[in-house]
Amino acid sequence: MRMEPGEQFSGMAPDRGLISATLRPRQEPGTATQEGAPGPGAVRARRFLLCLYLVGFLDLFGVSMVVPLLSVHVKSLGASPTVAGIVGSSYGILQFFSSTLVGCWSDVVGRRSSLLVCILCSALGYLMLAASTNVFLFTLARVPAGIFKHTLSISRALLADLVTEEERPVVLGQFNTASSMGFILGPVVGGYLAELDGGFYLTAFICSSVFVLNAGLVWLFPWSEVKLSSPEDDLPRGRNQALWGKTDSATQRAASAQGTPESKGPASLPWAEVRATLRGLRSLVLSALWVVFVVRLLMAVAVMLYYSNFVLALEERFGVGPRAAGYLTSCSSALGVLAGFALGPLLRLYGHQSYRLLLHSSVLTSTLLLLFASARGLDVAVACSVLLSFSTAIGRTCITDLQLTMGGVRAGGSLLGMGQSVTAVGRVLAPILSGVAQEVSPCGPPGLGAALGFVAVVIMSRNRPHSGGQEGDELKSE
Repeated sequence: MRMEPGEQFSGMAPDRGLISATLRPRQEPGTATQEGAPGPGAVRARRFLLCLYLVGFLDLFGVSMVVPLLSVHVKSLGASPTVAGIVGSSYGILQFFSSTLVGCWSDVVGRRSSLLVCILCSALGYLMLAASTNVFLFTLARVPAGIFKHTLSISRALLADLVTEEERPVVLGQFNTASSMGFILGPVVGGYLAELDGGFYLTAFICSSVFVLNAGLVWLFPWSEVKLSSPEDDLPRGRNQALWGKTDSATQRAASAQGTPESKGPASLPWAEVRATLRGLRSLVLSALWVVFVVRLLMAVAVMLYYSNFVLALEERFGVGPRAAGYLTSCSSALGVLAGFALGPLLRLYGHQSYRLLLHSSVLTSTLLLLFASARGLDVAVACSVLLSFSTAIGRTCITDLQLTMGGVRAGGSLLGMGQSVTAVGRVLAPILSGVAQEVSPCGPPGLGAALGFVAVVIMSRNRPHSGGQEGDELKSE
């Protein structure tokens, strides 16, 4: 991706998404409707969004049934704590390498195909987990999920394809809310099933079945109701191709531009386009998006440091048992769900400036971490814990929206995948930093998290990036 001298990543007026096109359909002659009444297009659009919200709910519902039981199960198979730690880290390592590639692949082949493949491969992984009777099979079962468990990222990219830039943060917040509800209910069901005879294997099998159900829902989605019907819909052609897959001629042109002969066959063409997109994405990240990804890494590590010793800190500092800590975690998660409903009014209050809202939510998160680390009373610690769920939920949605705003929705899968890779780095760093900080004090991990959060705030204050949606869209045409 070449830039002319002096060219900046300036913003562009947000183009209308597919959902917006149906929410505001053009009125045909002789078909006058009551002003303000939702038309059939709005109803179909809302139904499609609700289907995506259900996919997010079922995804985290199934995963959260199994994840809390993994460490207990691998130890029951005879693994030492060191081996259990290595096996647990393998998932994050696979996610780090696969997130960007799978996201970029979804930009090339289309969201529907990539989403189906990721859901079915994840179902296979959890089915293998249900049959894991030794450490080797357990480790092998984590490979398909580690590579293909990017269903939520692809779903968010699909949502970004469907809505306008102004609507996107609210829709993403609602999707996160639906997903979080699954994460609240899943551990309860998984904990109940785990107490049965062979409970882990039953739970893993049910989780696999939930993913198969999810694949069936995606297959039965009303895709045709949001697909462009004609070029007169005043929508960019590239946006539709990114969603439904490129035509053969467009793919051949993209491959030819990279020097790939057409005689190599259609199977090699998508990967040529994946390589071209990744090269353009690297230039975009180095030029404009580095601030967003650095902030994402710092804030992710900060929050992970807080959660890494949350139960232990409450027990050592305030004498609170694990059961009470669990109730507190559930209440905090419930408030995080409410953040999705508050995002719309907040964005209107901020004039739809996601960057400014992210800056203020990061300041609030860092301040709450500092207060939690220095709290001498349980009431202050509880208040900080509850408010942290709200501020982190707002920040998570805003930073996702910023990635898409600056990079362009046509490369949305690649950008969200790279964001997941950054978070995977945080998952590797956080346990190490937490262990070192705990050697100093039980207040060390949240205190270090507060320091990292304030570093992120300083970086955001000194490096306000410009939107680069147009440049990001050019990633797909390089």
